[in-house]
Order: sequence, then structure tokens, then C-alpha cells
Amino acid sequence: MDKNEQDGEKSRDHKKIGREMELFTFSDVVGKGLPLWLPKGATVRRELERFIVDEEIKRGYLHVRTPDIAKLDLYKKSGHYPHYKDSMYAPIVIDDEEFMLRPMTCPHHFELYLSKPHSYRELPMRIAELAQLYRYEQSGELMGLQRVRTFCLSDAHIICATEEQAVEEIGKALDLIEYATSVFGLKLDTDYRYRLSLGDRNNTEKYFKNDEAWEKSEDLLRKLMQKRGSKFEEAKDEAAFYGPKIDIQMKNANGKEDTAFTVQYDFCMPGKFNLNYIGEDGETHLAFVVHRSSIGAIERSMAFLIEKYEGAFPLWLSPVQVKVIPVRTNHNEYAREVYEMLRENNIRAELDDKDENLGTKVRDAKHNKMPYWIVIGDKEIEAGKITLESRDNGQLGQMPKEDLLKKLLEEIKNKK
Repeated sequence: MDKNEQDGEKSRDHKKIGREMELFTFSDVVGKGLPLWLPKGATVRRELERFIVDEEIKRGYLHVRTPDIAKLDLYKKSGHYPHYKDSMYAPIVIDDEEFMLRPMTCPHHFELYLSKPHSYRELPMRIAELAQLYRYEQSGELMGLQRVRTFCLSDAHIICATEEQAVEEIGKALDLIEYATSVFGLKLDTDYRYRLSLGDRNNTEKYFKNDEAWEKSEDLLRKLMQKRGSKFEEAKDEAAFYGPKIDIQMKNANGKEDTAFTVQYDFCMPGKFNLNYIGEDGETHLAFVVHRSSIGAIERSMAFLIEKYEGAFPLWLSPVQVKVIPVRTNHNEYAREVYEMLRENNIRAELDDKDENLGTKVRDAKHNKMPYWIVIGDKEIEAGKITLESRDNGQLGQMPKEDLLKKLLEEIKNKK
């Protein structure tokens, strides 16, 4: 890699852009690996969260809320403890009982499923949550938003009646992932790739021992990917302890690859939790489970998107969508009228009515990579219009403010 390429990657680093654009920060007093979201960064992640929750609900997911903490017994029951003991926070003793900050959501969702009996008619049941999780990453492995000690996962667990239903749900989960990445402007086999993560039959310390189940489940995922016509590589010893998974791999600006999203087949947990349902024959049957994260950890996705866009977010994600710029102070009243119209229609607008020259105000909009800015002077007030300029397409000329509103709302809705 030559120096220009190195400089280009450094300029795209989400840590650098996040600092310059005031998206997030860290504090040693708060603790390493614990991001603090500034208003602009919180706005971007809120839009991501709204997008994925709305899309999942459209696709039949049931969104729930479960606690960030649970008794240690829950993780012993699931098998996460001691398998993930080294990456879990130490137990908290309360009233002579041990509790843990949760490192994953699946046992919570399984207990929620067990709150009442279920029929085959209810399956597949897609239980989803934007879940705050806590994992004790080693200090040397922490890196910006890519690897942190607390993160919000777009998590879901799909309870299925049959293996065939589970495979079908895995395919639908991949469809959702490919849709979400297309909205973000990410391309398969260019910006991300598929990896089939397999277990290791000899590593009984890391993986649940059931050779037959491993062979069958890995073959099911392999055949699914082949049927979809997707390119993928196989990686041994990268599976979850309870089953194989399909990982979506992305590289950051420093060239390091991480798993962004994942879909996992689970042949272990249904038996541990007695995840049963009443079949068409009136008998009790053991369910099948799919774990999946549609857009992964919000923090890690934010890091990838900051680097993808180099901070120049599309309109629907941008912290400030439009800046309203009066040329002089005598234009402030009309500028405020336009600003209020935008705000009333839930467009994130900023009014720059400081007594500064026009060039300074426009440079600020460009520096902060705002998608649009509006200039209002004598001509605009006389015509009852505004002049619109675009970060990506330059001068767009005068237009009535009603046309401006229609244009922005349509672009936001379509997530162009």
C-alpha cells in the first residue's frame, strides 16, 4: 500500500471522523470501551434503530424488552457460562444471589417464550429486541466503535417447528440483511462477503458435543447458500458453541475484517430450555431455533457506515439535514419561517442567523457535510422562494418552499 492509500484510509477512520463531526466520545473516568453518544451521533443511531425496528415489524417480528441483568443461573442453564466466562463481567452479588450483566439475549428470549404453552400454528415465532449487551473485551482489543464493552444488538431468536422451517427462516433473515445493506449502499462481494463458520469436532471445550447434529446443521447451511447462489468461504472453528452460522464480514478503514451481522443455527438450546410446542397431532414436540442479528451491533454498524460515507451521511441518516442561511440579519424573519416549516415536518434543520458573512456560513455547512443548505436573501424574499444548494449536486436554484418540503420528504422516505 502506498502513502496516498494509507492517508486515504486514515482520513476514513471512524474514530477521526467521529471526533471531527462530534458524533461520539470516550472518557477514561467513565471507563474504556464505553462510548458516550453526543447529540449528532445519537441522532444517527436513532434513525438506524427506527429503520430496522419498523422493517422487522413489517416482516412479522415481535419486538420485546428484557432486562440487562439476570441471575447467573440463567447463563449456566444456557451453557454460556462457563463457555463465555472470560468475556463476561464478574458476577454481582445481591441478596445472596449472583447476577450478571448480560452478554447475550437468547436465554432471556427463551424464558419469555416459556411463559405460556405454544401451538404449531404460532410458529415460526420471531422474537426481536434492540438489546443492550455487555462483554469484557481485553483492553488491547478495544478499537473505537468497532470493539467496545457495551453495545446495542439488533437481535432476534426465531422459534421454528421443523428443520425445513428453520432453513426457510435463515433464508428470510439473509433477505432482510441484504435489503438493509442495499439501503445503506453496501454491495455484496464488494463491501461485504459471506462466511460459513463451522465448528471443530475435536474441540469439545469450545463446542457442544454432538457430532451428528454438527454434520447435519452445517450441511443444511451449506446447501442453503449454494441454493441461493451466494459466494461464501468456509471457516473452521469460527462457529458459536451451539451451532454453525453464516457471518457477514466487512473490513474497516484500517483493513481489519470483523463480523458485522450473523445468522446462526442452534441445535443445542431447544433441549436445554425445553422449547416445546404442541404439534398438529396434539403431541409435544421440540422446537428448532435460529439466532440472527439483522444489522448487528449498532455501534459496529455505525463505525462501518461512518467510514463508508466518510461522514457525509445520506439525507435520511444525516444529523442535520438542512441548514437555513439568511444572507443578512434583515433576512432572518423569513429564514425563521422556512426553518419552522421544516421543523414542523420533522426535518432536522439548523438556522444559522448569526451576524456573519455568507461565505463563512456556507463553509460551515460544507465542513459539517450537511446534505443541503438554503440561502435566503433579497431575491428569495421578493419571490417568496428559497435557493437550494446540495452537498452532492451543487447549486439547485430557486424553488417555492412547498416544493422544497416535498422534495426533502420524498428523499427521506425513499432513503435515497
